[in-house]
Amino acid sequence: MPTSRGNPDDIVRALADPERIAIAGLLARADRTADELAADLELARRRVMAQLSKLTAAGVVSVADDRRTYRLDVATLRQAAEFVGPPRDAGLALGAASDDEEHILKTFFRNGRLTEIPMKRSKRRIVLERVALEFEPGRRYDEKEVDAIVGVFFNDHAALRRYLVDEGFLDRDHGVYWRTGGRVDVD
Repeated sequence: MPTSRGNPDDIVRALADPERIAIAGLLARADRTADELAADLELARRRVMAQLSKLTAAGVVSVADDRRTYRLDVATLRQAAEFVGPPRDAGLALGAASDDEEHILKTFFRNGRLTEIPMKRSKRRIVLERVALEFEPGRRYDEKEVDAIVGVFFNDHAALRRYLVDEGFLDRDHGVYWRTGGRVDVD
């Protein structure tokens, strides 16, 4: 179960307020300061600070090291969603494009977790492409965020992160990662 900070019930309560959901929506697009949020939402800064305090307490939002910039805590939201949602089985529900890919994903995933990284490159690329779907194209991630995302799938997050970079699904520069390969889901 998620820790008390990031508890799914607390997250839902925090996001049940229209102002807080608007703040979370803006932070989903980019990190912002309280002043920027207040200007964007046309709210008093003290009101935004009160709402940020509630979102931070629920684990929805975190504060950067500069103590001024706020960001949406995607890892906490993902963890809460997995806790309350049905288990994700491998296969078409996980992004397989063909029966062969579905078979490979079902072989290497159990209850949404990667059991091992395939040794054969062709199978490994199918597994890595599935994991890469978790990264939003055009978005930059710090190493901690990447580790949280890949850690959901596999305990050795460093190895999985390296494979994603080595196989061209992610690229990195000075501790910042972004998606560079794989299919893109289109709604």
